[in-house]
Amino acid sequence: MIFNRRGRERFLDAVTGFETAVEQQDSAGAERGFQALHQHYQDAGERELAAGAARLARLLPTVPPGPRGTVAVVIGACVERGADPLVCAPAILDGLADAVRAAGEFCERWAATGGDELPDPEESGPDEAAFERAGFEQTMAWWTLPQWEMASVAMLNHAGVRTGLDAGRRAELLTSIRAVEEASGHDFKCLTYALLVLDDEPLIVIDRPTGTGYALRMTGLGDTFQLHTLLADRLTGGGHLPGYAPAPQEVAVCRDAPGQVPTKGSFNLVAPDGGWIWNEGTPSDIPVVDGSRLLVLDPPPYERGWPAGRFFPGMTGDLVLERVLTAEETARWSAHVRPARQPGN
Repeated sequence: MIFNRRGRERFLDAVTGFETAVEQQDSAGAERGFQALHQHYQDAGERELAAGAARLARLLPTVPPGPRGTVAVVIGACVERGADPLVCAPAILDGLADAVRAAGEFCERWAATGGDELPDPEESGPDEAAFERAGFEQTMAWWTLPQWEMASVAMLNHAGVRTGLDAGRRAELLTSIRAVEEASGHDFKCLTYALLVLDDEPLIVIDRPTGTGYALRMTGLGDTFQLHTLLADRLTGGGHLPGYAPAPQEVAVCRDAPGQVPTKGSFNLVAPDGGWIWNEGTPSDIPVVDGSRLLVLDPPPYERGWPAGRFFPGMTGDLVLERVLTAEETARWSAHVRPARQPGN
C-alpha cells in the first residue's frame, strides 16, 4: 500500500519538476521532468491525475512551442482518466486556436517560398530548412497540430465543454481549421466533427409516407449514422412508424456502450429543400427552420448497412422523443418541405 501511494505521488513530483524547469527556462530539466511525467503517468490515481492535469493546464501557455502540444496530449489523457475537463479545456482550446492560426501561416509561407508539397508531420520531424522557410512558431504549430487535435477532442467529448464554448469562437475555429485543410490537403475530420456536435438541439422530423411529425432533442451525436440508428429506435422501435427497428445492442452502442455492431438503414434522410442528408455527415447538416432543425424521412431507396456505434467512442450520445406533433403542427412544418430530389439534382 505504501509503495502504491508513493508511486502515485511520483506523478505529482514529476509535475513539480516540470513546472520548476519551465519557470526557470531550464530546457534540460524540462526534458527530464517531461520524461518523468510519462514514466509515472500510469501509476497515478484519479486524485493525482486531477491535480496534475489542472497544474499542467495552468502551465501550458508558458511551455515552449516544441513540447507544448505533447503536454496538451498528456492533459487530454488525464481527462480521459477522470481529470476535470472544465478545468483543463480553456488552456487546451486557447492553445488549439493559436496552433491553428500559426499552422495556417505555415501553409501560406511554405507556398510563398517554393510551393512544393507540404511536409508530413507523421513521417519526419521539423528541420532547419522548415524553420527558415516558415518561422519557428509556425513550423512547430504545423508539426504539433495533430497533437492539439487529440487533446481538443478529449475535451470536446464532454458536453459541459461543448456547451461552454462560445458560438462565435467555435465558428472561428471551424473557419481556421477548414482554411488549413484547404491549403494543405490534410484532413482534420475528428476535430471538425467534434466542433460540429450539437447539444440539447431541437429536431423536428416529418415522415413523408405517413404524414406524421415528431419533436425530438439530440445531444452528443458525432455523425449522422449515429442519429439514423437512434431515430429508428425512437420512431420505428417505438411503434410510431413501420420499418426496421434496431436491436437493443445496436442502440446501446450509439449511446454509451463500447464497440460496434452491424445495423441497417430504416429511412432516407432528406432536407426540407429535397436534398439528401448523408449518413457520412453530421447532424449539423440538417437545416434550421424557424429555430429547429427540420428533417424529412422517406423510404430507403436501397438497403444499406453499416457498423452501428459512435464516431467518438468517448462521447455519450442521446436522442429524446419529446412528443408526437399534432396534425396542425405537422401541416405547418410540412409547408416548408419540398419533394425529394435525386443526388446531384
